[in-house]
Amino acid sequence: SWSIFEDRIVYQLLVFLQPPSRHSFRLEMFCGTHQPERCSNIRVVLECTCLRTVGDAPCFVHSSKNKKPAQHSPLMQTLCTGSYLDVEEIACWVQNSVQRAWEHLPQWQHWQLTVLPSSHSCRLLLSGPSDMQLCAVLVFAVEQGSP
Repeated sequence: SWSIFEDRIVYQLLVFLQPPSRHSFRLEMFCGTHQPERCSNIRVVLECTCLRTVGDAPCFVHSSKNKKPAQHSPLMQTLCTGSYLDVEEIACWVQNSVQRAWEHLPQWQHWQLTVLPSSHSCRLLLSGPSDMQLCAVLVFAVEQGSP
């Protein structure tokens, strides 16, 4: 969605997170209720691939005796606390990634990027040659029933 607020155009973008290969997201229930507004109850689970043909790749869950069990990817270790997605870590990682990438874009000379403080989303303010500012708010989500 988008709106105009004073001298800013504000864009709100819903960003769906996808689990890495051979993983899934599982919404866990606390006290018998779903709490979709909290990211701390979205577990990242290694999936068993024993019954599926996945080329020469071994199953992550039931690895052979000679191999130690597979670990989550380094990116998942960055974005999770334990086995659960951590929305604050996700927001921080996206903010840092956008800041690093910004200087490699041709527009950076004409627009100034400011990352606005936010622990549960990524808020970016773009100021350009005119007095108008663009604010992008990236809100993170996972689809219910995500494979």
